Amino acid sequence: MTFRFIPELSAQTMGMMVGGLFPALFYGASSVFAKVSANAGMSAGGHLIYTGIAVSTIGVLLSMLMPGQAIATSAISASLLFGALWAVGSGCVVVALYRYDVALSKLAPLYNTNTLVAIVLSLIIFAEWQQVDLVKLLGGAVLIVLGGILVSLA
Repeated sequence: MTFRFIPELSAQTMGMMVGGLFPALFYGASSVFAKVSANAGMSAGGHLIYTGIAVSTIGVLLSMLMPGQAIATSAISASLLFGALWAVGSGCVVVALYRYDVALSKLAPLYNTNTLVAIVLSLIIFAEWQQVDLVKLLGGAVLIVLGGILVSLA
């Protein structure tokens, strides 16, 4: 008889953990290091350069551990656009932390309302409106907005 401490999870549940829960933990912790970097006097540009080195290193390791198929030009373009948009957003966060000394505890919930942008774009571009419960999605979006307002007033 074998005892399992962790129940067998569906692919959907694993996907939500790997693509949702774990990134939330990593992104949350990374915000603390962005503030440490800003408090130590790192410029937004320097922060992005050193972040880029770390991202490139992890990219090389993942490419070696989990090789994929041949890379299409459209995939490269999308990845470059993702990186550029992410870098501009991250640069704005560091500027807010460094130049304006904004409290991270108030700032992080606001920039994480980025989920609303991702929701709207995914519903339109990928036609995900066909796969989700729009009432629950709208309810959650309203709560995100209310939470952002509440946190900004804290």
